[in-house]
Amino acid sequence: MSAPPLFPLFTNLAGRAVVVVGGGAVARRKVASLIPTGARVRVGAPLLEPQLAEWAAEGRIEALPGEFDPGWLDGAWLVIAATDDVAVNRAVASAAESRRVWANVADDAELSGVHLPARVERGPVQIAISSGGGVPMLARHLREQLEGQFDESLGSLAELLAQARERIRSRLPDLASRRRFFDRVLKGAIPALLRRGDHVAAERELAAALEHPRSSPNGTVALVGAGPGDPGLLTLRALRVLNEADVVLHDRLVSAEVLALARRDAEFIEVGKQVGGDHHATQDRIHHLLVGHARQGKRVVRLKGGDPFIFGRGGEELEVLRAHGIDFEVVPGITAAIACGAYAGIPLTHREYAQSARFITAHTKEGDDGIDWAALAQEKQTLAFYMGVSGLERIRERLTAHGRSPSTPFAIIENGTRPEQRVVLGTLADLPELARFHQVGAPALLVIGEVAALAGNLHWFGSKPLTAASAGFDANLRDHTCSDPVGADFARAA
Repeated sequence: MSAPPLFPLFTNLAGRAVVVVGGGAVARRKVASLIPTGARVRVGAPLLEPQLAEWAAEGRIEALPGEFDPGWLDGAWLVIAATDDVAVNRAVASAAESRRVWANVADDAELSGVHLPARVERGPVQIAISSGGGVPMLARHLREQLEGQFDESLGSLAELLAQARERIRSRLPDLASRRRFFDRVLKGAIPALLRRGDHVAAERELAAALEHPRSSPNGTVALVGAGPGDPGLLTLRALRVLNEADVVLHDRLVSAEVLALARRDAEFIEVGKQVGGDHHATQDRIHHLLVGHARQGKRVVRLKGGDPFIFGRGGEELEVLRAHGIDFEVVPGITAAIACGAYAGIPLTHREYAQSARFITAHTKEGDDGIDWAALAQEKQTLAFYMGVSGLERIRERLTAHGRSPSTPFAIIENGTRPEQRVVLGTLADLPELARFHQVGAPALLVIGEVAALAGNLHWFGSKPLTAASAGFDANLRDHTCSDPVGADFARAA
């Protein structure tokens, strides 16, 4: 069995006894990190290396001469075994266990009840990294990377904000208001002023920010693309915005795994559109919620499946926000055609088969068709049909009527990028019948074009694609009308 995860903890050792067993270079490094904490450090060993001996002579540490004695641990809060003698280290760990004293044994995770992480220190700010004791070199490698990302001004920033803590809490007693205040401060001029060493100007800037803590009476809205389901496809910016959100308005089909990445104490409101419902009324409600929560000073995330600007009414929502004077930003997401195609092994373009790709929806604002079927029927292109498709029979009929061959391959990708992904492959002639035969459900994306056939060989995610031959499909079924409105399942992908 793997070792249980460690519980991260920062300890206050000021005035408390800490024993370090060992007198060499490893012990010196441990003592050097302990002295600034204000701990009463006692070092036990037959002989101390020069720096430890100097610290003992100065009274900065207490020397315990001789071989290890379990009595050294009396009254200690923490003990560190830093010798190269395995037997001594085991004896230290055993004595600590019997006295209920936390023990760290250098380079021995099994004997350690507490681990000392690799650390990045910037004043009062500490970033601790642990590999659970199994791969300390990895923790050190990560520390080296982080050292270059955070300069010394981070410590000055922490000290400045700590000094102003009571003033900030008094001026902004509401937690949400304080969060927004800190967001503005941390993204404003103060960090840059401290980086160039202008502490006086930084203090003036903080005082001015506290005098006028709200730069705007409104909150903000972030229009965020959640992708098709796999949380690993979210952008870093989307993750950051979700972690800052006070309110998340999300579509019905945004996956639970994606929602779990948002701030835990955020308010979650589902605003998905149901099949057969009044989509205009639902969209009006979304507009009302966006404006209403933003006017309360909240940070709102409008979380949409796929990309908010691909059949997501993102443009309409931004127009409403602009009309009401609400600040907003857009965080793109991976749209379903790209993500589902990739997870099904379908390149949307290919030098041999397709020189262009088209994304199509029949769900227009007025409900009319408005689709140029003659243009879609041309060869050497890939068609990706999104939500609002009125029926698969209609797609087949119109494409073939305008010259697209009935032998054109198609792929239906159900639950694309999710663990339960299914891919159905066939030709345009059997499109609605195969969908009905396999009971295709939402969310699903339809890809039509020669590239769809490549999924049979290039699939890599989920189960093997279903085909007419592998499932025992009877081609004569195409002579019957598809009574199951499969197109409605595609509509539910909205």
